[in-house]
Amino acid sequence: MDSALRLMCILAHPDDESLGVGGILARYATEGVATSLICATRGERGWPGPEHANPGMQRLGQIRERELIQAARVLGVHRVHLLNYTDGDLDQADPGQVAAQIAAFIRQIRPQVVVTFDPKGSFGHPDHIAICQYTHAALMLSADSCAPLDGEPHQVLKLYYMVDTTEDYELYLSLFGDISLVVDGVERCPMAWESWAVTTRIDTSAFRDVVWQAVSCHQTQIPDAPGFRSALAASRLWSTQTFFRAMSLVNSGRALEDDLFAGIRDPLPLQTLSVLHPPCQVLR
Repeated sequence: MDSALRLMCILAHPDDESLGVGGILARYATEGVATSLICATRGERGWPGPEHANPGMQRLGQIRERELIQAARVLGVHRVHLLNYTDGDLDQADPGQVAAQIAAFIRQIRPQVVVTFDPKGSFGHPDHIAICQYTHAALMLSADSCAPLDGEPHQVLKLYYMVDTTEDYELYLSLFGDISLVVDGVERCPMAWESWAVTTRIDTSAFRDVVWQAVSCHQTQIPDAPGFRSALAASRLWSTQTFFRAMSLVNSGRALEDDLFAGIRDPLPLQTLSVLHPPCQVLR
């Protein structure tokens, strides 16, 4: 694997890596980019089925961790790091502690590009909002030579938010239904980005089948309704993935990017043949 280019996704829950950024993880891994994932929780409160069948937080967390590792292998992710925070309580964690943990991994792996949730957490999920905030803090710590962290300081060159347009959300909601949630007595709903605000659009159509295989690993999260899985597999989801370039030290302007590494390298051609990926490493 060509480790000169390194992409890190910093997310909140198992399945974020497949439903949210599976296309770019699969595409860049196939190109030889070293891909890594930080997942803050095990999603142990994410039970969509009937309550009588809920295996409980501890057991569900174990199941979802296995699903995450299986999906990461399908996507060719090189390294997965679990931070061991509790699903639903991530925003209550010590921000200095979380940011320092993430910064330590950034120094160790030294990615040029980092991807996370947008500041509104896609649809207002407190965990999504929290991981975005912690990621910003971690990027500052990682680059700070005075920070009390092991390893040499590392400056990430580009930070992206994964974002969805109105068209993206309409397609997603047509398949999954309502994904609003109530927080502090206020209903939070999906918040689409204007098309003009999207800075980066990545063609991932060649990897739709791979992403679907990864999504299918998350058996606890895919409804069993008749026809749903076939409809999801046949949908246009994951054909393209859209992002907002939140920070860049290497490029700017209004031209729409088609590569997260724009300004860092010349675009690499997509490889049509599969490449072997090293075993996925899980660090706790």
